[in-house]
Amino acid sequence: MAAGHGSLAGYLGARVGADAAAILAFDGVAKRYGTLQALTGVSFQVNRGEVVCLIGPSGSGKSTLLRCANALEGIDAGRISFDGVGVDDKATDVRKLRRRMGMVFQNFELFPHLTVLGNVAVGPVTVLGMQRSAAAARAMDLLRKVGLADKAQQHPAALSGGQQQRVAIARALAMQPDVMLFDEPTSALDPETIGEVLSVMKRLADEGMTMLVVTHEMDFAKRVGNWVVVFDRGQVIEQGPPQQIFERPTVTRTREFLSHLGWHGESLASEAPLVERQAPAASDSFAAQLIPTGSGGHPGADVP
Repeated sequence: MAAGHGSLAGYLGARVGADAAAILAFDGVAKRYGTLQALTGVSFQVNRGEVVCLIGPSGSGKSTLLRCANALEGIDAGRISFDGVGVDDKATDVRKLRRRMGMVFQNFELFPHLTVLGNVAVGPVTVLGMQRSAAAARAMDLLRKVGLADKAQQHPAALSGGQQQRVAIARALAMQPDVMLFDEPTSALDPETIGEVLSVMKRLADEGMTMLVVTHEMDFAKRVGNWVVVFDRGQVIEQGPPQQIFERPTVTRTREFLSHLGWHGESLASEAPLVERQAPAASDSFAAQLIPTGSGGHPGADVP
């Protein structure tokens, strides 16, 4: 695995989960859309229990790679393996593979006709064949986890963007995945609600969830990520632990990208919050970490 011009020998052994086989590995992955080369020779791995953050300019192939990892897009060369199985192998059951990968999209992708509880329970019922009562109980546990138990009977249209994205995270977790894939989960949110989602993601990381995150939230990448992969023009130009990437990047393009975001090699030691937070709402059971949001909505069916 190349990492720009710098050696990874001093870091690979210290990675989270380095003593076991990678759960997700990319080896020379290439992807084209007609004459556009979206990905070229992309190679890196995600270990169990690791939070790997993909950063880089918009349009550099990060989201494309995530979609390829979940077999939403095919690849033209190279190999993606999940738990030792080739994602693009003809013998691979893609439906079973996707059950083990939770995907959180930029724009929530919730079902507008279902309640919040119904959105979270629908996967276990329709895909896993769970009884509705068991699925509803699991869904409620997850809504408590993301601080939205009091919104269970509302519909997505009644929620803020940050609340909808937390529902989307709970929905992905309802399938009990081995890996969570996040495709710029805060890009469609206003600044006041970004903190809600980052707080939930940090809690998942603290609990040991394996996560592959496409993000423009540099504070999250440098303080929650275990490994950072830098993309530019469809290629990995550098990768390493946050301390290397943000304090001592070895590639000029990485330094240029970070400097455009106002990052100039400052230490990661800051204890400041990931984002500015206001006082929490008293009604939110997860309030200690979240920004207050509006309420409202109407009741609906518990489970689809």
